[in-house]
Amino acid sequence: QLILETGESRNHTRVKVFVTRVNISSVKKARKSRAKNMANSKRQLFLKRRVRVRNKLRKVNSGRVRLSVHRSSKNISAQLIDDVNGVTLAAASSLEKSLGIVGKNNVDASSKVGKMLADRAKKAGIVECYFDRGGFLFHGGVKALADAAREGGLKF
Repeated sequence: QLILETGESRNHTRVKVFVTRVNISSVKKARKSRAKNMANSKRQLFLKRRVRVRNKLRKVNSGRVRLSVHRSSKNISAQLIDDVNGVTLAAASSLEKSLGIVGKNNVDASSKVGKMLADRAKKAGIVECYFDRGGFLFHGGVKALADAAREGGLKF
């Protein structure tokens, strides 16, 4: 869509012509492309954090066992993973009926899961690991799990 505007001055030999191109769809496309480059949802921010944390840990801690944490709205779980062989060595979750905290994701449940994981790690002969919080912030339940695992004898 072209809009032509003509402006005449007193001197009729000069005629000014202004051409303005108005294309609404191009403006919308520019906004969408800008929005695609920004991580604007909670999930996208979480995934970016998870990738950033894992890449940093891979550079620093090669060859050690990884303590990976997953937290949902209702449960929390953790596992010790050997990335070289791709094997889970020990795991604990709030879904286990032996802990008696099924369906709870609070600080108490997280500390019980951390203690259980530390006990299972001792049985498997694991003393050192590195803590992979994933994309979760080190606060609340994730921090309680880490502290309980440290008290149980894991070093990270």
